[in-house]
Amino acid sequence: MRPSALKLTAGIILLCGFISALRAQVQEINVVTTAVPFLRISPDARSGGMGDIGVATSPDASSGFWNIGKVAFNESKGGIAATYTPWLKDLVNDVYLASLAGYYKFDENQAINMSLRYFSLGNIQFTDNLGNEWGAAKPREFSIDLGYSRKLSDRVGLGVALRYINSNLTGGGVTSGSTSYKVGSSVAGDIGLYYDAKNQGGDGWAFGATMTNLGAKVSYTDNADMKDFIPANLGLGTTYTKNFNDQNKISFGIDINKLLVPTPPTDLSDPNAIADYRKKSVVGSWFSSFGDAPDGFSEELKEFQISAGVEYWYNNQFALRAGYFWEDQTKGNRRYFTAGLGVKYNIFGLNFSYLLPSGSGVSRNPLSNTLRFSVLFDLDGGAGGE
Repeated sequence: MRPSALKLTAGIILLCGFISALRAQVQEINVVTTAVPFLRISPDARSGGMGDIGVATSPDASSGFWNIGKVAFNESKGGIAATYTPWLKDLVNDVYLASLAGYYKFDENQAINMSLRYFSLGNIQFTDNLGNEWGAAKPREFSIDLGYSRKLSDRVGLGVALRYINSNLTGGGVTSGSTSYKVGSSVAGDIGLYYDAKNQGGDGWAFGATMTNLGAKVSYTDNADMKDFIPANLGLGTTYTKNFNDQNKISFGIDINKLLVPTPPTDLSDPNAIADYRKKSVVGSWFSSFGDAPDGFSEELKEFQISAGVEYWYNNQFALRAGYFWEDQTKGNRRYFTAGLGVKYNIFGLNFSYLLPSGSGVSRNPLSNTLRFSVLFDLDGGAGGE
């Protein structure tokens, strides 16, 4: 099995359904791919129901996944959330993402956050370059986070988090020919800023900015030149909330995201093009990713993903959600509508989200019918309920 195939094992499973649609495009396809793409899958049902927004939504137990800076703004003393997502259920039945998150506030101004993501890719039969089978395995990946969030004022919060990433795509140590494959691992960090501009009645704007997965490359072999970037990301978001009365309120939000990862070269006439791409430094790539697209600024703009969502709460107990996610055709072509429901009673809560089916036949969106289920536990039943 080629070294690059290890990275693509996860990537292909996430994107394979889009290949047919992409081939029909006149424009040249140049998708920015990374190792451990599961870190960019929406890990909770609330955000999943709102088009995958979360940078500036009101704080909840899953805030650490989206913006560590807003965790200290939770009204409750602490909370726990667990989510289960059958992934690509229209194509396979044994791939899933599970997540667990929790926070605890020491006082009104500071909180710690811990979270876990576990991604199982089901059963996979591995082959070499000639198609010869050389074993089956159950690839799996996970990450563990520990974060700290603090209010700098009544309106501004800042947070940092450290993340350990483990990617086992071969089910253990495997040797094919002269190449030995191993478990890939990395350490990364997040930094998040949150600004709550709402008035005392809860009406107004909130803003957020995050840089996530800032860390070292992942390697699946001992070859120092075969390391892959992880999905470092810049996220900007805003929401507006309107309280009509004590029982009815609605929020609208939008997130903009861009991977801080180099754009792959398209002109491969230079035999060193791929090698030079892989040798780019991690820190340098965070900045150069805004100006390294082969097609210039117009292609850079295509690398921004846009999410929009709305959330309505009745009596702080029942929620309705909807959203839309957009990605350019040449950068992955993920486009879908989402819907969600939320129920809160006392210290318990349930959230559900659904990704609406789109397309048909070979052009059917492989993420169609994706369901997410979240269970929440509020340590003191505080307000907010989201």
